[in-house]
Amino acid sequence: MRLTPTASDTASKSTVDFLQTEILRRICFLDYQPGYQLKEAELAREFGVSRTPVRDAISRINHLGLVETRNGVGTVVVALTAAQVRHVYDMRLQLATLIGSLSPRVVTQADREAGQLLLQQAQALSCDFDPRRYIEINHHLHELIADLIGNSTLLSFWWQTYYQAASTWYLVSNQLGSEVAQALVAELEEINTALKHGDVAAIGFIQRTHIGYGYQRIENQLLSPNAK
Repeated sequence: MRLTPTASDTASKSTVDFLQTEILRRICFLDYQPGYQLKEAELAREFGVSRTPVRDAISRINHLGLVETRNGVGTVVVALTAAQVRHVYDMRLQLATLIGSLSPRVVTQADREAGQLLLQQAQALSCDFDPRRYIEINHHLHELIADLIGNSTLLSFWWQTYYQAASTWYLVSNQLGSEVAQALVAELEEINTALKHGDVAAIGFIQRTHIGYGYQRIENQLLSPNAK
């Protein structure tokens, strides 16, 4: 019985990982909106792979509740229920406070420069809002913060809950426009201050605060009985 992975095993896992990340990114960025059908054959042709890694990647995404297989239709993108959204945000609020306490990575000059660049981009966005650009900046901010997480288990859950929450949050951001752009500027100003002092714990609490604000906007815009 073979216990160690071969080169082909590693390559296959890498392909599935890439496909999973790319499909998730498209769902989060609202390129694939609820109701969109994921067609294995088309995705396989696009990425130049067999249908097997595509099927494996979609199977992983299915476990996040972002797609489902329907008889006679195939695999389609779905929106989380109100209860699921609340559960995801409850988890994200708790996870954020752990960022600075579970083996965080030391802040580098490159991190500080990345934070400053994102702040400049957010400031420009607040003057000329573009929904797609907002999503991209917010995603890069999440990547910056995720890269500071030293605990691999925390990092896995952090990404998982981000993917589960992102499309819902970005849908709301499209509705609110400049309001969320201004909130992003405020968040990045606080994060840049924490980066300047190398305070990853503060970044975690800043994240918790702004995740909470975002959660409240989702409640008001989508989940409450009086939502528009």
